[in-house]
Amino acid sequence: MNHLHGIVRSNRSMLLFLGLFALIAVATQLSGVPLMQRIVTVMMINLILVLGLQVFMGNSGFLSFVHIGFMGIGAYTSALLAMPVRAKSAALPTLYPFLADIQLPFLPAVLLAALVAALVAAIFGYPLMRLSESAAAIASFAMLVIIHVVLSQWSAVTNGPRTLFGVLRYTDLMTAAMWALVIIAVAYLFKRSTLGLKLRASRDNIHAAYSLGINVVVVRWIAFVISAAICGLAGALWAHFITSFAPGAFYLAQTFVVLTMLIVGGPRTVSGAVVGVLAVTAVHEGLRHVENTLNTSGSLPFQVVGLTEVLLAAALIVMLAVRPGGLIQSGEAGSPKARTVPPQQSAHVAAEEAS
Repeated sequence: MNHLHGIVRSNRSMLLFLGLFALIAVATQLSGVPLMQRIVTVMMINLILVLGLQVFMGNSGFLSFVHIGFMGIGAYTSALLAMPVRAKSAALPTLYPFLADIQLPFLPAVLLAALVAALVAAIFGYPLMRLSESAAAIASFAMLVIIHVVLSQWSAVTNGPRTLFGVLRYTDLMTAAMWALVIIAVAYLFKRSTLGLKLRASRDNIHAAYSLGINVVVVRWIAFVISAAICGLAGALWAHFITSFAPGAFYLAQTFVVLTMLIVGGPRTVSGAVVGVLAVTAVHEGLRHVENTLNTSGSLPFQVVGLTEVLLAAALIVMLAVRPGGLIQSGEAGSPKARTVPPQQSAHVAAEEAS
């Protein structure tokens, strides 16, 4: 009994959010309101995406723009692998023969999409991990641009800048919720793993981490690959929910939304990432409702365009000025209060706990 109590106590935050999102999914499903089901399904997919970014960015301290590109890679890969042969011949008449005749079930297509995103990250991400934080951020943005150009111009595979249609709809609310619960657990377990401890040690004091024998570049690279796989998974789920999309869906607008969710909630904690998704989704949908109401009511002599994006950007600026660490800056929600460790000692503490 004491052992069980210890497990629950040490995983209180994870269990709290697992229960919360399971409750949200079930309640929304039982409500039978299509609009609410759509909003919550997108929120679950965004949660997977934000947690994928948090696994790398939150634990390493590196700002990354490229993860939305990995989402796009996952979306197109899964769509191509799961589309019926006849639909592929109509949507992509110049598709390579070895892809044109393949049709996989949903689960293998999603897992392979995550694997392809991870493979791309593994090949091109290693040099980025050798850079300083500011240089790596710029390089990650350049990598996002490269992925966007490839998706926009590879007409034989992606239909170029035009919309890819004919993707089967496999993702529903409960499917997205199930994967979101899995990734919540993965994010928490990664943070508490030896790899996560070493990564945070390098974030807080890179020189101390090197002095203790931590291979900082390799640790960052492995976390980068794992986070890319999670984002590729999110892209695959999104593709099979929206069923038609273009490369523009995986560029600056989505990057801004995802980074806002993570920064507002708090990038250094899994709880912050989860709370950020909830908060920004609520604000975003509320502002969209206000904007639509103003436009349809005719109460203003002009059409309101971009109000949601402008106010969301203003909220991000205010949050960065008032609370730069996010809503949950340190310590997971609902967990026992952790002892405070000065940054210069965190690498030593991480190494001791990892061993």
